Amino acid sequence: MDELLQTESIVLAPFEAHHLDGAVALSRAAGWAHRREDWQLIWGLSEGRVALAGDRVVGTALMTPFGDTCSAINMIIVDESQRGRGLGRKLTTAVLELAGDRECRLTATSDGLPLYEKLGFVATHKIVRHQGITDHVEAPANVEWIGSEAMPAIKALDSAAFGADRDGLYDVLAKEGTFAAIRHGDGIAAFAATRLFGKGEVVGPVVAANGDNARDLLAFILSRKEGRVVRIDIPEESGLSSSLEEWGLLRDGGVVAMVRHAGGRPQTPAVQTFCLASQAVG
Repeated sequence: MDELLQTESIVLAPFEAHHLDGAVALSRAAGWAHRREDWQLIWGLSEGRVALAGDRVVGTALMTPFGDTCSAINMIIVDESQRGRGLGRKLTTAVLELAGDRECRLTATSDGLPLYEKLGFVATHKIVRHQGITDHVEAPANVEWIGSEAMPAIKALDSAAFGADRDGLYDVLAKEGTFAAIRHGDGIAAFAATRLFGKGEVVGPVVAANGDNARDLLAFILSRKEGRVVRIDIPEESGLSSSLEEWGLLRDGGVVAMVRHAGGRPQTPAVQTFCLASQAVG
């Protein structure tokens, strides 16, 4: 797969750094909010393929590995002029080959569902996007900002909730944003991260044992973001939608979470992911 693959006048090639500007232009044309920095964050953790018409990027797909057992398939875009020719399937198949035997997770729009089902993905749950200008939010007293010294505990909590190690992702998030946590004794019981994204900011991941702790983490972070544009992606069953709407972050569409080659994970983990880092990486 490292060699160029011919598809009529389109070639598939490894996604390299010099393709990032073309990928940003492609995603903007598709209505995505991603900045170059947002692409850079995910690309830096991933392997991928681009579809090229001459020197122009007309399609993208990435595979973000989480160790040897799990991966996220993401950033799949096809230029409008190239749709209906099977290019999305070729790009997705190419990055699935990069994933090897790993479990593969992705989020799908309603248009993408049929393709992913044909490629062996199974829908698991819905992801809801909330975004808007944050209202005034009261900060709870049980949450505090934390520094890099807490990263080992944060990584362990995320691994328990996500079902795979995402150390590389958290190393990047530690540089790009800030973290808040709820402590239990000398340990950390729950945490949330926030960083710049698109035209505003994003809150996520949020990992906690229960919805009350997740809501407190969100309230604490949003209390510092009054008047700012914020996006938060949550599993529909998280129970957080009503609070987010009260705080000015209205429901604004969503996607379907899907999985292929699902590995064994605890059915009732001690902690859960209440908000995603992004739809791309979960």
